[in-house]
This record gives sequence, C-alpha cells and structure tokens, in this order.
Amino acid sequence: MLENLKDNVIKISRDAQNKGLCQPGSGNFSERDKESGYVCVTPAAIDRMKLRTDDIIVVDLDGNVIEAKNGTRPSSETMMHLQIYKTRDDIFGVAHTHSKFATTFAVLNKEIPAIVYELASMGLKEARIPVAPFETPGTPELAKSVTESVKISNAFLMEKHGAVGIGEDLEKAYLNMLYLEDIAEIYFNTLLVNQGKEPDSFTQDQFDAWKYPEKLKID
Repeated sequence: MLENLKDNVIKISRDAQNKGLCQPGSGNFSERDKESGYVCVTPAAIDRMKLRTDDIIVVDLDGNVIEAKNGTRPSSETMMHLQIYKTRDDIFGVAHTHSKFATTFAVLNKEIPAIVYELASMGLKEARIPVAPFETPGTPELAKSVTESVKISNAFLMEKHGAVGIGEDLEKAYLNMLYLEDIAEIYFNTLLVNQGKEPDSFTQDQFDAWKYPEKLKID
C-alpha cells in the first residue's frame, strides 16, 4: 500500500541523516496521500540507513494503524504530524529534525526574524519563524502545541526540542527544513559578529507586496 510514498519517506529521511540534520533513529518524516488521506510515517528508533519499504507505517488521520507489515511502531511524534495535517488541509508533507543551529534557537525559545528575503518563500504570515511552546515529546499536548505556529509559517521551532518544516509534499517540507537550518546559521553568525545586537529585518508588508516581475527585460 502506497509503496511510492513509503519509498519517498525513506529517501528524504536518509538524506536528512546524511546531511547531519538528525542522528540515526531521531527525527521523523511523513507524507499524506492526496487520494486516501492516509499518512506514511517513519517508524520509531530505527536507523534511516537500515529502513526498508515495509518498515514505513500507514496510519489514518485519527491515528489508527492501517498497515504495519514488519510490526514496526510509528514514530512517537506521529500525533504531531496528524495535528498538522488536520490544521492545514493544504499540507501533505512534514519533516521534523534536531538540526544544530535551529535547535539552538529552539533551546533559547527565540524566534528567528525575517533577516533575509528568501524567507518570503516559506509561507510566513508574521515575518518570523515562530517557536511552538514546550510540551513533553510524544504527548497529545505536544501535538496541540504546534497548532498556532503551523497557521503562520511553513517552518517553525519547537521549544527545547527541534524544528519542523511543512509543505505541499514531503520534498517541499524538507526543503523548508533545509532553508530553516541555513537561515538559523546565518542569524547565529550575524548575532555573533554584531555582538548580540539584532540585525534589521523585513516586515510582512514587504513580503506581501512582492510580485513576480511583469517583464524580464531591462529597458
């Protein structure tokens, strides 16, 4: 069932581990099927390099296991993934990692302002990367804690925990996760060079005003 989605989840999760965004067995990834609404999600505590197609679990939006061929258990953060899909019906992919720079700001409970214009492509509603309040991992409370962040950004931090990227598919969600880590590193370096002084940042109005150029030729 949904073998193509399962293989895509494995591909993305392996790439995240290879790039050092998460350690073996940590982080979690899912993709929602547009026809059935079922979600393919990574299993708990298995090295991504050792994953096989049958290790990926299929669940419905209520958390019922539809298929688990190898008897694997879905990630303990599956409830969070499902909450995101329920909150945003335009989202079909979720990537959650513990990347170093993003998690540094998550530990500090510090939002990342829109310091570079590339953030305009990340679905921001308030010109910032928000931080979802801390709740114990793997609990319904944690799942609910991300709701407000999901409404205003396609990438956000989880206090004292990690970071999440969401998107129209898993590739886009993962790309937002990569962008977030890159921007977090830039912000970290900017604060370091600037001796802790906050840099200037863009406003949401500046983002909202941007349009694709009507012509590509310079007169």
